[in-house]
Amino acid sequence: MDPTFPLFPIFAFLGFILPLIPLPWHLLAWNSGTCYYIFWSSLACLNLFVNSLVWHNNALNPAPIWCDISIRIFMGASVGIPAASLCINRRLYHIASVQNVSITTKDKRRAILYDTLICIVFPMIFIPMQYIVQGHRFNIYEDIGCYPALYNTLPTYFIYLMWPIILGLISAVYCVMTLRAFIRRRADFHRFLAASTALTVGRYFRLMALAMTEMLCTTPLAAVVIYLNATTTPISPWISWEDTHFNYGQMTQIPAVFWRSKNLVLVSLELTRWMTVFCSLVFFAFFGFSEEARKSYRKAFDKCLKILGLQRPILRKAPSSMPPKPLELPLYLASKATFADSKPPYSATESSQPDDTLYEPSTPDELHFKINKTTFDACTSLERGDRRFTL
Repeated sequence: MDPTFPLFPIFAFLGFILPLIPLPWHLLAWNSGTCYYIFWSSLACLNLFVNSLVWHNNALNPAPIWCDISIRIFMGASVGIPAASLCINRRLYHIASVQNVSITTKDKRRAILYDTLICIVFPMIFIPMQYIVQGHRFNIYEDIGCYPALYNTLPTYFIYLMWPIILGLISAVYCVMTLRAFIRRRADFHRFLAASTALTVGRYFRLMALAMTEMLCTTPLAAVVIYLNATTTPISPWISWEDTHFNYGQMTQIPAVFWRSKNLVLVSLELTRWMTVFCSLVFFAFFGFSEEARKSYRKAFDKCLKILGLQRPILRKAPSSMPPKPLELPLYLASKATFADSKPPYSATESSQPDDTLYEPSTPDELHFKINKTTFDACTSLERGDRRFTL
């Protein structure tokens, strides 16, 4: 029984879908390295998702043509993702060490051409080269699916296994150079980003974090795979082309009981497929919650509501520039008779006769200010804490 089911298919499907969400923003930014990273990581996760469902609890061979395609997707992604990370680091370095603030369309097209050569042309050459060391057609691991069947001989390490490490080391060199150039030319760096309409400071540092994370994951993983291949089974000598491709049409089916009983094989298979999903989800973690992403989510949500005939409520906020409302004190109106009868019993200095002179308003608007002298004295005494007057 597969202990990772259905957890792995769920995460593999998310690894296929989620990186596609930020794709439009990177297309607008002419960031071809990031677009190729999305392409390879999503394609690899889709391949793993299909295999984990079709070969769950079985090692049958219902779709040999699919396995031929699947193992080539697997081999292409093994160098495609590190190559895309290399292109991202390369672009970040050129931005950090930029000589001119303005970049022309010709420069952008040249950068796309270089990225295409590294991320597409190189994997397309890499995939057929594996036929040299491919011992038979493919393997089928129960609960894993289709897997390349590479002959464990010395040329395999140079043709297949070493390239992820080489790409990772080149990315590491570019990463160090980027940090060095950024520290030395920080002012030019900020002027370049200010002149760019598609690349922001936040997106730049997210790209740097993504490239560093991918480099720290794939390069050690490639080293572990080389170690496991060299120690699990002895390295066979290369004899001849005919010897390597003898009975090439064989399709080996391996039950889970067999490969799970060998700890090194178990670690190699599980670590390889989970690391691919991890690289895909890390990309979404860096770019799926940015400001551009949140705006796109709101637009998509509004479109869904519009289709359903609904509308998102709009919250109106009061302008913050409005002055605070002044404190309104109560207006006390008193008649002449009220204060004429009010005589303080313990004051000898207070006049016992009230001032009968009242203010006569000249307009209707002044009616609210009809206060006589006694009313004013009463309010003033109340403010001082004098309790002789009761309103």
